[in-house]
Amino acid sequence: MDSNFLDEARSIIELGGPVVVILLILSVVALAIVLLKLVQFWRERVGFHGSARKALHLWIHGSYGDARHLADADRSAVGEALATAMRLSVSRNVPKAVIEDEVGRVSVDRLHSLQSGFRALDAIAQIAPLLGLFGTVLGMIDAFRQLQGAGSAVDPSILAGGIWVALLTTATGLAVAMPVSLVLTWFETRVENERVAIETITTSFLSQSALGDIRAAAGAERDAALAEVGGRGHAH
Repeated sequence: MDSNFLDEARSIIELGGPVVVILLILSVVALAIVLLKLVQFWRERVGFHGSARKALHLWIHGSYGDARHLADADRSAVGEALATAMRLSVSRNVPKAVIEDEVGRVSVDRLHSLQSGFRALDAIAQIAPLLGLFGTVLGMIDAFRQLQGAGSAVDPSILAGGIWVALLTTATGLAVAMPVSLVLTWFETRVENERVAIETITTSFLSQSALGDIRAAAGAERDAALAEVGGRGHAH
């Protein structure tokens, strides 16, 4: 790493004092959380719903085995919710309400896992500007104290130097808070999109399953009615 950069960073830390050090620590923590969340989102296929939609399409068209295999292989929250619904719907003894409850439980657990760390990022985004402002206030107090101590021999450079050093902490706080806030908003949007995808795909699956049950029941009634009519004809 460039020695000039290290010297400049060391100079900023010395000028800003402990407030800048705290802000730099918060920035490192925020960066670590962001990297962990990016890895988690990639591993859990957040935003990738193609496999789940294809599995739903196969199920609707009668390819139940292929649909279940594709849904089970999907690592996303949408895929797990759909696989749960398919697994329970195979058993005719499981009511639709029970399937909905179990899908809801699985979805809440996965979404809660995706949202872990969001509160820490939100806290950093909120506290960083306040810390910067706090450091600025402390710096201004120190600058005016030095100005007062100078007495009648007032040197404007003392006040100017104290002010820009004080404002350094505010700039550092904003520099930490703004990107963290933007990244947090992006994360929250992705999780919300995941929640909507779970609701739409599982609701579509349950609706199609219920429609299939209705059609099967109607077909059974029709066959029974035809058999009854046929039996009466043979009787006559």
